[in-house]
Amino acid sequence: MSEKFDFGGEIVWRPSAEQIEHSNLKRFMDEQHIASYEELMERSTTDVAWFSDAILKFLDIQFQKPYTQVVDLSGGIQRPLWCINGEMNITYNCVDKWAENEATAGKTAVIWEGEERDTRQWTYADLYAEVNRNANALRALGLGKGDDIGIHMPMTPEIVAAVLAIAKIGAIILPLFSGYGVGAIEARLNGAGAKALYTADGFFRRGKVVPLKATADKAAVPTLEHVIVLQRAGNAVAMVEGRDYFYHDLIPQQDPIAPLEPTSAEDILMIMFTSGTTGKPKGTVHTHCGFPVKAAQDMAFGTDVHPDDTIYWMSDMGWMMGPWLVFGATLLGASFFLYDGAPDYPAPDRLWQMAERHKINQMGVSPTLIRALIQYGDEMATKYDRSAIRCFASTGEPWNPDPWLWLFNVVGEGRVPIINYSGGTEIAGGIVMGNPIQPLKPAAFSAACPGMAADVVDENGNSIRNAVGELVIRAPWIGMTRGFWQDEDRYIKAYWSRFENVWVHGDWAAIDADGMWYILGRSDDTIKVAGKRLGPAEVESVLVNHTAVNAAAAIGVPHPIKGSAVVCFCVLNPNITPSVELKVELKAKVAAEMGKPLQPKQILFVSDIPKTRNGKVMRRIIRAAYLGEDPGDTSSLVNETAVVEIQQAK
Repeated sequence: MSEKFDFGGEIVWRPSAEQIEHSNLKRFMDEQHIASYEELMERSTTDVAWFSDAILKFLDIQFQKPYTQVVDLSGGIQRPLWCINGEMNITYNCVDKWAENEATAGKTAVIWEGEERDTRQWTYADLYAEVNRNANALRALGLGKGDDIGIHMPMTPEIVAAVLAIAKIGAIILPLFSGYGVGAIEARLNGAGAKALYTADGFFRRGKVVPLKATADKAAVPTLEHVIVLQRAGNAVAMVEGRDYFYHDLIPQQDPIAPLEPTSAEDILMIMFTSGTTGKPKGTVHTHCGFPVKAAQDMAFGTDVHPDDTIYWMSDMGWMMGPWLVFGATLLGASFFLYDGAPDYPAPDRLWQMAERHKINQMGVSPTLIRALIQYGDEMATKYDRSAIRCFASTGEPWNPDPWLWLFNVVGEGRVPIINYSGGTEIAGGIVMGNPIQPLKPAAFSAACPGMAADVVDENGNSIRNAVGELVIRAPWIGMTRGFWQDEDRYIKAYWSRFENVWVHGDWAAIDADGMWYILGRSDDTIKVAGKRLGPAEVESVLVNHTAVNAAAAIGVPHPIKGSAVVCFCVLNPNITPSVELKVELKAKVAAEMGKPLQPKQILFVSDIPKTRNGKVMRRIIRAAYLGEDPGDTSSLVNETAVVEIQQAK
């Protein structure tokens, strides 16, 4: 791409001397005798072993057996090994060490509010007991080290206990988005060979009960032996005798003390599936010393969370920011807030009500939500006490300047920084991020995260500035995925195949003259719907499984609220007549398989889909043609007339 870049933004926020001095980032730099952020970036990206060791010590990650070497790169930059010979179970650092200390056992760990306005709080001692009861229950069911256990639950305190208990017994966490449809659940549980599943009867959204277990039960998963069901909404559910257990029948009777399973620092902690542009979902593999450490580092340095803070990030456990919130906050010994409900129900001021009521210090929101709330006016936010908020944060999709400035000037009164954060599930956190010691421009990122050797390059891999190019990473980091579950070739092809020993992330990015970063959307075909990453191949697979559809292509198009919406093009089988009814049926099929939030905005019938001579669907050209933009060079297509048809299809 490498076109001229001119965002034209001006600096709107600068940290005070007090904010800088109070920050975790400044404390780390002082401890390491580092004078500037530029010096920190230079050293952290050229001496990965030093930086990783320093972070582990800064976060007080305690090992049951110390590591003898921080990182081993003998297998290449693509396959580093970390904390060699070290033994460490992350749950000890997240829960046990706080609960076993009298000074921190009574500190609040989890604050929860439901849509129906019920609230609960757990201290670290409470969390410790609930984690142990879950761990003992899982072991009683015959589950243990290396077993995959799915989590398909609403955001309640019990989901936190489930996540940490699975880790405590050395099993593998498999988080699933609570809004997924049957097909998405089935693909992920089968992809990991899950032996057990945590789910719930249902949850509340806008005052209505959304069934959860009923959806999961439709998934055909031959390996599934046990299902633990939280009674959240009170709706009736079918229980399979010998397989299904109600949470309240199984967990409370267990002993609140449980042994910690010895695990290698590089034992698998979690498999998080993320959508790509082609094929089935990718199972990113994360370890005990990987994902949680990167999450806590970014939370400490970017959002500046301290032990006396309460952080809230609006997310689901099936998206990266759910586990990020749990692991990051507990490793820092902080409090975190969970909300299970629609953030604008029963009125659009709900978010700000909760900020006042729970004295939230760091609030993670999405550009989609802010764009949706602006229409209700300033007073819905300004009538509440927001003085506890020290920073806003956002991830998942690019900002537009206007909603960013509304959040900054109106809600934050020009005093609260908005910490932009961009990376991914494969990263275990951020590549670029704002921080409390550097200035901010609207919609920009202050810098690359410490330890992330990020760059923007042209089509030949050369570094560029003031121009749009590919976002890449030139050195390994401790949080990076250890590959794709049972698909090593796909991992190498996805990130390492374009430039030698360089991770190509799949985002367009730019760095301006002041060193500020901007993420400008995907350079591949991945679609972001309200911050949720969706692979077009998954949608296309659902469509072509319908008896009427011969071929399909899915693209993302701009949406004023969600950022992107899905538009699908379908080639019908012979003798099938296009109809409004068929469009409705196909939309419903995608919603049922992928989840209602990912339902296509539009389905269009065409006679052919633009492809190359080797059969590759050219979604970039399809998108440009649909939006009335220049489709560029179409000489590689075997069927250039298909572009004209798409230009005319509405």
